[in-house]
Amino acid sequence: MAARRLDSVLLTDANGLLSGIVTDKDIATRVIAEGLRVEQTIISKIMTRDPIYILADTHAIEALQKMVQGKFRHLPVVENGEVIAMLDIAKCLFDAISRLEKAADQGRALAAAVEGVEREFGGDFSASQNLIGTLGEQMFKPLSTIITENTKVATVSPSDPVYVATQKMRELRVHSVVITAGNALQGIFTSKDVLMRVVAQNLSPELTLVEKVMTAHPDYATLDTTILDALHIMHDGKFLHIPVVDGDGRVAACLDVLQLTHAAISMVEGGPGTANDVPNTMVQKLWDSALALEPPDGDLDSHSELSLVMSSEAGDGRSSIYPPAVGNSFAFKLRDQKGRMHRFTCGSESLDELTSSVLQRICIGAEKNTVELLYEDDEGDKVLLATDSDLAGAVFNARSSGLKALRLHIDYSDSIKEMTQPLPELALSHRSELTHVHYGLMACAIALTGVAGMVYLRH
Repeated sequence: MAARRLDSVLLTDANGLLSGIVTDKDIATRVIAEGLRVEQTIISKIMTRDPIYILADTHAIEALQKMVQGKFRHLPVVENGEVIAMLDIAKCLFDAISRLEKAADQGRALAAAVEGVEREFGGDFSASQNLIGTLGEQMFKPLSTIITENTKVATVSPSDPVYVATQKMRELRVHSVVITAGNALQGIFTSKDVLMRVVAQNLSPELTLVEKVMTAHPDYATLDTTILDALHIMHDGKFLHIPVVDGDGRVAACLDVLQLTHAAISMVEGGPGTANDVPNTMVQKLWDSALALEPPDGDLDSHSELSLVMSSEAGDGRSSIYPPAVGNSFAFKLRDQKGRMHRFTCGSESLDELTSSVLQRICIGAEKNTVELLYEDDEGDKVLLATDSDLAGAVFNARSSGLKALRLHIDYSDSIKEMTQPLPELALSHRSELTHVHYGLMACAIALTGVAGMVYLRH
């Protein structure tokens, strides 16, 4: 698991039939928390026997409901008694958001999706409008609506050993602990960190302090953060757990991708005006429109070799040390003229390559030699990128500072700016037409993340 950076592994019998599953949480709570030695523990002793699975023709909503209700992120897919795929809710979720955001940014496939839905209902578009509206409303609810006074938070201090942290995970049946000093958030430590940073490194859980292997100063949300924004934060950072702090900076909760997904699609479980009033064909049509797009740009695709093995790239470790940077690529962020933030991965050795990627992403018909890129340094100054050496130095400094992405700014001639600036009336009209469908489709993606995660395993 550690060698291939997987957070789960399936076990089959001599006939190739599914017999069990082991996840990073099992390693943390059934081995480390119990004081067992990893090298002396037989995997059959800790695996979940006869795990729940689905057939290849199972509807996406049914698969997702099984994962949310059972509180597990992985779901094997079986055909003729043999395992053919594995669903991973996290990878599916991140892919879905990326695909649908790309659709909205480029304005492609949305009209076709709506027309297809309308045809499915014989011209009556009210049902799909109702679904989109309901899902959209649910996505914009603040996190305070799903966090109660009884919400349990597993917390440890920086000086506690990993062994204590895993016991907290087992006690509260969670995948992560929050590290606090006083009432202030200091870090986060997850079951995947236990596997990758402790077990894989042959460190002693009893002697290794949490502060040595935690992710320090993690991204967090507030009680006012919407469900959609929280999913965006997790999507951009590619992690599965997010601490939530109150107005005084105290940790109120630590939510995982399953909890947020359940909150986003809770109306699927029933009630008037919910997704149950709309046939699966309508929902599936919306989902198919997203799958028809090109895969999203960024880190998920740049590591395609890993994602083909099993959907587990969207890990919890957010430190620049775990794992090390892949090759010479680095993440960049850029805000376009419409105020939209783009995040993508590009090589860090060629300024020409980076400029081409920027122009392609923001769809400006300008020559590369007329565009100047600037980056934001650690003091907030905008520094010109004039040579390949400038780019390499900027990326090196960003990595040394622990930054996950380098913020770019673009400067081009006034004539190009005027040429590419849309008319205000047209821009507002176009935005108003797409916004409702954009967020509605994104919400539908959360309700259907099961489909995109079918990744065929090679025997």
